[in-house]
Amino acid sequence: MSFGQGGPEWGPGASGGRPPRWGSGPGAGGTPDWAALADASAARARRRKMLFIGGGALATVAVAAAVAVVVVSANSGDQASNKPSDQLPTAADIPSDTTEPGPSFAETSAPPPLDPKEFISSADKDKAPLSPDTLYPGTKLTMGDAVYKKGETGSSPSCPDIARGDLSKVLKSNGCTRMIRATYTKDGIAVTVGVALFDTEAKATKAKTQADKGNVISLPGSGVPTFCRTSICRSTANSYGRYAYFTIAGFTNGKSVTEKDSSVFKTGDDIAEFTFRQIIRRGEAQASAAANAP
Repeated sequence: MSFGQGGPEWGPGASGGRPPRWGSGPGAGGTPDWAALADASAARARRRKMLFIGGGALATVAVAAAVAVVVVSANSGDQASNKPSDQLPTAADIPSDTTEPGPSFAETSAPPPLDPKEFISSADKDKAPLSPDTLYPGTKLTMGDAVYKKGETGSSPSCPDIARGDLSKVLKSNGCTRMIRATYTKDGIAVTVGVALFDTEAKATKAKTQADKGNVISLPGSGVPTFCRTSICRSTANSYGRYAYFTIAGFTNGKSVTEKDSSVFKTGDDIAEFTFRQIIRRGEAQASAAANAP
């Protein structure tokens, strides 16, 4: 049996005498084509790299798209705040009820102001110090363009003893507790004012209305001669709060006063007006002190 015919061409005894082929391409020789293999490997590497880059780019686009969707969704609820003012809801469209009540405060009111007259209408409240010097301070008194010099002053608990005529009886019957007097002069005219204190306003008012006859006794001294003891003089009677005040005005030379002597009338009226203001100031001072007390 012959093994030389029809067998593989392995050896040099084979027909043609060529080594076996390792390559698959045309013209493959007896050794591998290393350059071709390297080029093929590089091509495969490039294809893998492009696939990787392409996949990464697609992933980035997908993430960016997702973020954009989220941003648009988040801003969709605020579109009302970015609308023009004519597209915003009107006040009638906004619900008035809220789930959280507003702050509440207890109602408060300022206390009523204190009435100054209350402090000078009753001896129970009228407790501020009182003397001729507090009621008639200084050495002179200015009323408008007139300046009066202060003369003698005095204070006595015996009211009837320093009044004449019916006034003496009136002061006693209504319970006068004290009489303060002061004398002022100007240009030969003198006036004495007497302030009578009572426990209540009602008693002072009654004493004023009943004193239609009689007058307070003038107070000379400190350079002022005796006046209005024997001559005709002008007298007045008034009251405010628990105070009744009386004036008698005349000439220091003993001349009687007539209706034409307007200067005497003015002197008496000025001193009476100043007395009225001082009584009011006394009430205001006590009301202010009470209001500011701790």
